[in-house]
Amino acid sequence: MPDLPTPRRALLDSAKKFLATQAEESLLRNPVADPPRLTLKALEKTPMSRSRERILGNLDDMYREAFERAKTTGDDAQMATLDFAYRREQLYFEILLDVRDAIERNGR
Repeated sequence: MPDLPTPRRALLDSAKKFLATQAEESLLRNPVADPPRLTLKALEKTPMSRSRERILGNLDDMYREAFERAKTTGDDAQMATLDFAYRREQLYFEILLDVRDAIERNGR
């Protein structure tokens, strides 16, 4: 008795075929199109959408809410942990934003 394909396998096979067909058709329509990849060329085409102030403001809001919750419950250890984590992540984001700014400057 032959093995019958399971519905899940048939669905996955159909999805693969559909995606492969779509990719081929896309290349036929526009053969010079770059595939969506995180390359320098792709980054140059995509403007950075979030400002430094917005990113750091979102970080500040997130930690301020968590800090206020810890303060309300009187959890001094959690407040100290959040304070350290906030300063560390702020530094990380500032470094990443500096790198982003340098890449944007060099691309112009």
